[in-house]
Amino acid sequence: MSKRKAYYAGKVKRAVHMLFFRRHKNPGVKGWELRRSLGSDYPKVLSILDEHLKALDLQVKTVFEDEKTPENPTLEQLDRAKFYVTLRGELTPKEAKMVGWRIDDLAGLAITISYILSKGGKAPRKEVEELLNEKLPGWRVGLNIDRYIRYGYLAQDGNEQLYLDWRTRAEVDLKALMALLLGAESESKSPNKVE
Repeated sequence: MSKRKAYYAGKVKRAVHMLFFRRHKNPGVKGWELRRSLGSDYPKVLSILDEHLKALDLQVKTVFEDEKTPENPTLEQLDRAKFYVTLRGELTPKEAKMVGWRIDDLAGLAITISYILSKGGKAPRKEVEELLNEKLPGWRVGLNIDRYIRYGYLAQDGNEQLYLDWRTRAEVDLKALMALLLGAESESKSPNKVE
């Protein structure tokens, strides 16, 4: 093995340890932590790691503080970003059961995310609770919203406004979710064909 490969192999190994083993309340590692441990070439190390993870259907996802992802992020922007290992593809329904969430809890999260997106990125908690009360047992609604907040899918400000948090941006393909919902809506509005 060449010196260069050995150099990056050691750094990739450290990156794996940092990304896979949770040290904070939430999973993921800030860019400045990676820079401190791996050096200023940590984006290259993460790129190499991402190539290795392809075979496992995993990827290194970068989530920026702002909702918009810069096209060519600077090292300073990467230092403030959070890096997270997530699935590259999708879970099958059978695999989704192993995540530890009930299907109605996942449906509640999808409804909540969709509603917040439809309201321009924020929605009053009371409105979300009223919507979920139509779909879920009332006693689960508050617990689910608190769980979504605790796990980093939603954030809540002092005015009881709910926002999408970093984990939603990391794990949920928002464009695909909206396309599915819009597709389902257009199918339900189209007249039935009689042959």
